[in-house]
Amino acid sequence: MSELDNRARKGVVGTLLSLAVLIFLPAWSLSFWQGWLVLAIVTICVGAITAYFLKHDPALVARRMDVGPKAEKENRQRTIQTLSSVSLFALLVVPGLDHHFGWSQVPLPTVLAADAALIAGFALVFAVFKTNCYASAIVEVAADQKVISSGPYAAVRHPMYAGAVLLFVGTPLALGSYWGLIASIPMLATLVARLLDEERVLVKELPGYAEYRTRVRSRLVPGLW
Repeated sequence: MSELDNRARKGVVGTLLSLAVLIFLPAWSLSFWQGWLVLAIVTICVGAITAYFLKHDPALVARRMDVGPKAEKENRQRTIQTLSSVSLFALLVVPGLDHHFGWSQVPLPTVLAADAALIAGFALVFAVFKTNCYASAIVEVAADQKVISSGPYAAVRHPMYAGAVLLFVGTPLALGSYWGLIASIPMLATLVARLLDEERVLVKELPGYAEYRTRVRSRLVPGLW
C-alpha cells in the first residue's frame, strides 16, 4: 500500500469517526436511527469515491488531501474556511441536540427524501471528479490546468458546490431536524463567499475562464444563479 493510500484511508476513517462523534454525542444516544443511516450513506459514498480515484486518478486524491483553513493560500480564503468549519460543526451538532431534546419531528418520507438528496449530492461530486482532474480542495490554479466545460460544467460553473448544497441542506433533514436547517444558512453563506472568491482567482489566473463564463451563465443553479 502506497503512502498516498495510507493517508487517504486514514483521512476517511478520521472523517467518519469525527462525523459519528458530532452526530451521536449531542444526541446523547445511540438509538438515533437517522444518524446511523446518514453515517452509513457517508461511509459508503466517501469510501467508494476514495477507492475509485485511488485506483483511477491518484493525483486527484493527492490534490484533495490538503484541506482546511491552513492549506489555503490567501487570508480571505483562510477566513472563509474557518467560518465554514464552524458552520459545519453547527450543522451536525444542532440535529443531535434536536434529537436529544425533541424540538422537532420530521416525517419519515421527508427524512428518506433527504437521504436521497445526500446520495445525489455525492453522485454529483463523483461526476465532477471524473470530469475535472484539477478539482483541488483549496482555491488554486495548477500550472497545466485547463478550463473544463463538459459534463456537469456545461450546466453550471461550480457543479461541485451544487452537490455540496444538496449535502448541506439534506443533512439536517436526514437527521430528522428542522432546526438544523437554520444551521445550514451560515454554511450556505460561506459556500457562496468561497465560490465568488474562487471565481475571482479563476478569472485572473486561468486562461479561457472569462470566456467560459460568457458561455455558461449560471454559477450554481441552472437558470437561477
